[in-house]
Amino acid sequence: MSLPEYLILFLTVIAGGWLSLRYSNLSDQWLKLTLSFSGAYIMGITVLHLMPGVFEQGGHNAGFWVLGGFFAQLMLEQLSKGVEHGHVHAHQQEPLSFAVQVMAGLSLHAFLEGMPLGYFEEFHAHHHQHEEGGQQLLFGIILHKLPAAFALVALLLRSGFSKTIAWTCLIAFALMSPLGALSASLFSLSGAQVANLLGFVIGSFLHISTTILFEADDTHQHRVSWRKLGVIILGVALSVGADMI
Repeated sequence: MSLPEYLILFLTVIAGGWLSLRYSNLSDQWLKLTLSFSGAYIMGITVLHLMPGVFEQGGHNAGFWVLGGFFAQLMLEQLSKGVEHGHVHAHQQEPLSFAVQVMAGLSLHAFLEGMPLGYFEEFHAHHHQHEEGGQQLLFGIILHKLPAAFALVALLLRSGFSKTIAWTCLIAFALMSPLGALSASLFSLSGAQVANLLGFVIGSFLHISTTILFEADDTHQHRVSWRKLGVIILGVALSVGADMI
């Protein structure tokens, strides 16, 4: 990753938190639509760009790492309260331990999510795939981070925390994915080890994207609004179109 890409990843989170502070009474509809689009796009790039190389390099064992990442994300959500999905379920005057718990789960998730960016270019060059894949993955993470940052700040403020604490947590969250990408780029791993790492992150992406899409059901009657269906189709179409470039 280049320095501008690190800055974009960091500033996206800051922008999402600022929007939450600036437009605290804004309707959740735009957040749900953005999440639906990003969930569909992440699903598309995971299946089209990440999975083929991982299973080619890692073989049958890659499936175990994918499952491990899926269930690890399930466990992390017990701490993060689903903030990475844009959830804002809060009660007034939560103890400080609540913020620590949320940040522990969310930070670990963000760190792991950023790690593929550190290896993506090298890994896909090894498999003779186009270099734009890293930018597509970065774009997918950015789309996911913006509403997640919005939800994090909203959750903390609605739980009775001060803006100072909210900003501190936001900055810490903004640093996690760049730190994950940077730390990954500092270590030399074999092709199989990189495949295992990416497989683990793929499992996390699959959990996040499918949860977002399942929760796109507004009525809980197995029906999705036409508006949400449209942005989901658009997200998948964008990932398919990018694969053809």
